[in-house]
Amino acid sequence: MRVATWNSELSRDGPGLLLRDLLLDDDAQAMAAAQMIAAVAPDILLLQNVDYDMDHLALTALRDLIATRGPRYGTVFARMPNTGMATDLDMDGDGRLGEPEDAQGHGAFAGQGGMAILSRYPVDIARVQDLSDLLWRDIPQAMLPVQGGAPFPSEQAQAVLRLADVAQWAVPVKHDSGRITILAFHANAPVFDGPEDRNGRRNHDQLRFWQHYLDGAFAPPPKDRFVLMGHANQDPHRGEGIKVGIAGLLSDSRLQDPHPVSTHTRPGEPPDATVNWPRVTPSLMRVSYVLPSRDWAVEASGVHWPIQGQEAASRHGIVWVDLVID
Repeated sequence: MRVATWNSELSRDGPGLLLRDLLLDDDAQAMAAAQMIAAVAPDILLLQNVDYDMDHLALTALRDLIATRGPRYGTVFARMPNTGMATDLDMDGDGRLGEPEDAQGHGAFAGQGGMAILSRYPVDIARVQDLSDLLWRDIPQAMLPVQGGAPFPSEQAQAVLRLADVAQWAVPVKHDSGRITILAFHANAPVFDGPEDRNGRRNHDQLRFWQHYLDGAFAPPPKDRFVLMGHANQDPHRGEGIKVGIAGLLSDSRLQDPHPVSTHTRPGEPPDATVNWPRVTPSLMRVSYVLPSRDWAVEASGVHWPIQGQEAASRHGIVWVDLVID
């Protein structure tokens, strides 16, 4: 079984625009994204940065576009993300209201840049755990930001701010071999803040959350095999951020890190990089992960970068892992 995660960067500037582009069937990025996914052909794919709509119209249109080039996914799954969810408070401390930064998760409209799962296998909807509404301050040993000895940006903001910038789900998938749980997430970038390090601290706690979850702190953890995967926005060695968060996940004894690499990197480039941000130094970093539970046998793994005809798809590569089904 091949599982994969990909920051597709398919988000648009307004609601309904992604659906429009997918239905027109001539959008260069959408076409390239479908080709990328078809080339990797995962059995279960977690997407980040894909706009949410309640009826899954855009997600279904993307599924149908992929099917013209590769696999047809029988199951599409998404829940309302925190991105663009209004708070009516100044959440970044700049004295202004109603900005994308003032939502529960950064977003210009509700659902912008959400998460979704495409799967060959059905999802056990009744057992899905949507953990996206947990408050940041309710996380054990939360690294809440402080400025001048007071909660930043305010006590009122910290009283309502959710931990997840986008979403965090536990999604059971029904497979012939038994139930498999996908632990899915998209953490915020640890930059674009001030000396209070609000985003860096939140990123750390979003990654640390999964260790608390596996400890049983919020809900019963999976009894069967699982895969933790998503976009951590954090490289364990390169770039900014509080490294102990991602380091804790990669060293957790309940998880294994296949350490996927690309075979198409040039000399001197890190083969485990999953993104190329041209305006960031270093530009090549490992920020997306597929971490199976210890009871899986890993057969192969890799990072699929855009090839000729796919250049417009995303700055991110698809991270995939092949798992042996008993």
